[in-house]
Amino acid sequence: MEMKLTHKKIKELCGMVSYKKGDSFYRSNKVTFQEYRPDLCEATVSGTEDFHVTIEKGEIGDIQMTCSCPTLANFQKSCQHIAAVLLAIYDRRRQETSPLSVQADSVVYGELTKDFISLFQEKPTQASGKQRYFEKRDVLNVRFTVKSVWISRNQLLLGMEVEIGKSKVRDIREFLANVKQGKPSEGTYDPSIHYFSEETDAVIQQLIKINHDEKVFLEAMPAETKTLLIPPSSWEEFIPLFSKAPFISLLHDGHIYERFNLVEGAPPIQFSLEETEGADYQLVIKGFERMSVLPLYRVVLCEGSVFLLEEKDCDRLFELKQMLVSPSNNIVPIPQGKMDFFLTDIVPGLKKIGKVHLSKVLSEKLLKAPLVAKLYLDRLRNRLLAGLEFHYENIIIQPLESRDIYKGPMVIRDVEKEEEILQVMEQSGFSKTDGGYFMQNEMLEYEFLYHVVPKLKQQVQIYATTAVRNRIFKKNAFPKIRVKVNQKERTNWLAFTFEMDGVADDEIKEILAALEEKRKYYRLQSGSLLSLETREMEEIQRFLNAVPPQDQDLEASLDMPITEGLKFLDFIEDSDVFKAEKSFRQFLDQLQNPGSVQYEVPKNLDSVLRDYQKRGYQWMKTLASCGFGGVLADDMGLGKTVQSITFIVSELPRIRESGQPVLIVCPSSLTYNWLSEIMSFAPELEAVVIDGKKEERERLLKDTKEDIIITSYPLLRQDIKWYEKQRFHTVFFDEAQAFKNPVTQTARAVKKIKAEHRFGLTGTPVENALEELWSIYHVVFPQLFQGLKKYSELTRKQISTRVRPFLLRRMKEDVLSELPKKEESLVLAELLPEQKKLYMAYLAKLRHETVKHLDKDTLRKNRMKILAGITSYAKFVVILPCL
Repeated sequence: MEMKLTHKKIKELCGMVSYKKGDSFYRSNKVTFQEYRPDLCEATVSGTEDFHVTIEKGEIGDIQMTCSCPTLANFQKSCQHIAAVLLAIYDRRRQETSPLSVQADSVVYGELTKDFISLFQEKPTQASGKQRYFEKRDVLNVRFTVKSVWISRNQLLLGMEVEIGKSKVRDIREFLANVKQGKPSEGTYDPSIHYFSEETDAVIQQLIKINHDEKVFLEAMPAETKTLLIPPSSWEEFIPLFSKAPFISLLHDGHIYERFNLVEGAPPIQFSLEETEGADYQLVIKGFERMSVLPLYRVVLCEGSVFLLEEKDCDRLFELKQMLVSPSNNIVPIPQGKMDFFLTDIVPGLKKIGKVHLSKVLSEKLLKAPLVAKLYLDRLRNRLLAGLEFHYENIIIQPLESRDIYKGPMVIRDVEKEEEILQVMEQSGFSKTDGGYFMQNEMLEYEFLYHVVPKLKQQVQIYATTAVRNRIFKKNAFPKIRVKVNQKERTNWLAFTFEMDGVADDEIKEILAALEEKRKYYRLQSGSLLSLETREMEEIQRFLNAVPPQDQDLEASLDMPITEGLKFLDFIEDSDVFKAEKSFRQFLDQLQNPGSVQYEVPKNLDSVLRDYQKRGYQWMKTLASCGFGGVLADDMGLGKTVQSITFIVSELPRIRESGQPVLIVCPSSLTYNWLSEIMSFAPELEAVVIDGKKEERERLLKDTKEDIIITSYPLLRQDIKWYEKQRFHTVFFDEAQAFKNPVTQTARAVKKIKAEHRFGLTGTPVENALEELWSIYHVVFPQLFQGLKKYSELTRKQISTRVRPFLLRRMKEDVLSELPKKEESLVLAELLPEQKKLYMAYLAKLRHETVKHLDKDTLRKNRMKILAGITSYAKFVVILPCL
């Protein structure tokens, strides 16, 4: 059959559509030759139905092609099945040294050479799982059924069945073998058009391992009961354990090797390429006679060492060893015309399973140069064009122009890397021509430029024209959100304004809309493709999702009350997207440094307060001016009460003008202490303690006209129906940890209190868990955090950032210089005679008990008893009423 075949010729004969379908059939190994001669070729193309193709030379020298598939009357081109067979013939010719038939080829260099070469001509199999990009195949719906199987009268095991769509897999073992080899199976699965979801594929891959193990163990018959076989699927789990085990040896071929030596790399096999007496070559293989290959375990045993190989390399080594059935059969003849192909396709594979040695004469003829792949990108008439070249020094190979055998100087090509690059390009959605690639799909172009090109940069030198570079939007340009405090109409509102360098304001709205639609990119008016998958865009997306619905257009500005905007402090802190303007920075500084804005301290308290207490007062005034709540968490004894009283005095005119009193809620033991402190520091304030029986409390509440109402947590719960109907100017929750548990009755009661300003006072804002902090702020400043579920998703850093301006905590050591000097007084009191007698009797008893424990060497065990005795001894005389 003398017709010269090229990819271009096949496209002319069959058309582009049939060519692509035929290429898919061929790559899925669906073409099987029944007869292949120079003048006749008969083949079958398998699928849901098998079709038979005949290509023969006519009487007048023309080529006649027929197929058993039904053809359309108005379709003048050959079908996809003929295209698949022509592609198979084209590839077969490429691998042959001449247009001779297979039988003639076998005569020239023998069946051994043909079988040897076939080991290194495996096409890459189509992955059963989903591809990372450009997945066009259909996902299969797979159902797994776990069933119980009786294998004997008393033993029950579990088995697995597989159902694809509505069809059960009749032979699961054959199905799994086909999936592994990338072959179609039973008409239910075709790797060229189907794939499994990630979760399904993980199960199938595990079943493939089990299938391998089953084959081994069904055939295995242990010679000794003391031997336990290791399943191949468990072998990899043993490898790290073997390397750490202190004593482990290897028994192989009757020899015991005391040291179990694991080696990652090729075993000691030597492949020597030599010239023969004629013009041909031969490959001499040495080293097989002293090693064993275990393909299921992916290891080679040789002279006491265990060599770990890749699965494909180990399989090749095993098949090669099977071919070389005797020591005399260790030479593979290589015809001269096959040498270029051998160096290109075979030698790289041999280097992975052994050492390759070239004779001196052959080395001098051979060009040894690394692969430099170059990709040229251009854009013309709305199409992305790509040209690919493989460079070996001065030799340039165009991989798409022709698939014929390379005719230049002999060079060892990096076929594996070449194939890897070609596969990435083929999976990128490009269409191929003899001269290069082209693409006319905007979505695929975006995926290629933003996802595939960064991956290819690690393997290929990429040269792009200005038209292509302009298609990629600058990475350092992304929407920014400016944050400011709106000072014009509403002083207590935050304004978020969107802007982007190089993008008109009217396009920003479209970009934000594309983000909300979860699109991957947006095409700007300039033609550039703006990626919406960057970290900055994801941050803006999270912000938009958290923002309540707005009436105004997003490209202008987005306004919200400051109390609602506080939850976005997490976004603004350490963010490249948010830019805080001067007004917002001043606002934060005012919260974190209360002294930046001075509020007048009441004159009668100015001389009483220490500096740190004045700062606490300023902080409370700042929060109140913004409508915020807060927690004053100073250490015990630092004057939380007097700072609160100072705040009340400063607000007294507004309290009396509004007719809304201040409410103080505290433990029962502190109600009158609050009243005493108020009378001491601010006698001008009118305060009342709500105490006594129910009737008395009701009378007090009914007639109260005081500035301050003081009650306890237990009484608040009992009188909550009255309190929840009132509105207070300010509420102070003393010892706020009283409602650290949000499900208690106390927590439910304090949530019902309505007040313009809220403050919590506690020396221990967090005692056991961070949820306690949420419970306190949920009462004092509910806008700061959302629900408990959202709060639990925040990190400690986020919680700290958000709460920092609204929690003021000073320890004694922080303000030690401002505290008065410590004064100590020592008072001696002499015991009375009866007290001395009891004291000495108790001391004698304590000594007796202590010595008894010491004699038994149980000091550690009984030291708490001894300590308790000493404590009781010290208090004994003081607490006796009779004394």
